Amino acid sequence: MKPTDFSIYLTQFLSDYLPGQKNVSPNIIRSYRDTFKLLLRYFQEQERIPPEKITMSCINQVCVTSFLDWLETERGCGVTTRNLRLTAIHSFFRYAQAESPESLFHFQKVIAIPVKKWRKKIVEHLTPEGVRLLLAQPDRSSTKGRRDLVMLSTLYDSGARVQELIDLSIGNFIPGANAVLVLIGKGNKTRRVPLMKNTASLLISYISENHLEAPHKMTYPLFTNSQHNRLTKEGVAYVLGKYAVQAHKISDVVPVKVKCHMLRHSKAVHLLQAGVNLIYIRDFLGHTDIKTTEIYARADTELKRKALENAYPDFVDPVLPDWNNNTELMSWLSSL
Repeated sequence: MKPTDFSIYLTQFLSDYLPGQKNVSPNIIRSYRDTFKLLLRYFQEQERIPPEKITMSCINQVCVTSFLDWLETERGCGVTTRNLRLTAIHSFFRYAQAESPESLFHFQKVIAIPVKKWRKKIVEHLTPEGVRLLLAQPDRSSTKGRRDLVMLSTLYDSGARVQELIDLSIGNFIPGANAVLVLIGKGNKTRRVPLMKNTASLLISYISENHLEAPHKMTYPLFTNSQHNRLTKEGVAYVLGKYAVQAHKISDVVPVKVKCHMLRHSKAVHLLQAGVNLIYIRDFLGHTDIKTTEIYARADTELKRKALENAYPDFVDPVLPDWNNNTELMSWLSSL
């Protein structure tokens, strides 16, 4: 069977262009791959076109829009996921138009499909008391409980994304008087974040307990599951969710459902409340644009309240007058 132009372009896009020319991280490549797996399923189930017969002419503006709607209605995806899938398709068609200029107009109609607008949610974060209660839940008397404590403490204290956490190796932790964690973020960008002494001490004890100090073990995963493999995002989410439920039963300061990214948000808000400059928080979190970091300033209502209190004195007397003593007012009211 002769390969279609779509199969050729897609193979080159995922195997050569993204990793070779664009130096895209493996995580993004996997995300793009998943987008096209879903697109193939859509064509097979909805359009009755098997994967081996899909051509570039099949993937037009109408079909792509229908695919995006299918993601929301049939698979229950949110607007954010829909837009991420569209971003992958846009990237693919930008690559394809350079390979086949004769189809430029067809490709550009797909690229012109706009992302869907959506109302951004308020940044969800925990209070310092909530974080403290959450980290008090793991059982320190068990090996797994100690691992969970160190993992969640590291996730919060470093402000790491969950993928950055599970990608950590032993060598990424640099102990010492000023302990540092080396994180590899989006676009394979590396950043060094300082760790507080308590978190560093927990990591040192954890590495020692698991006999991971040897030089030849520096490439070993820092956190593993029961099969001694790197944890998955789902695995970390399960661990965090379990302790969130326990903490919620004790106090409402921890919601019943806590997502991994909430610990990253919490660290950013707590740094802001401590008076740390947004520029430093941007670098700490690995943001490329300060506008991304500014969402924490907008989300922190406590910081706004303190700023308003400092800026404006209390003009309103909290003690209200007793209008019953106003005889003229009482007489006027009686005459109505």
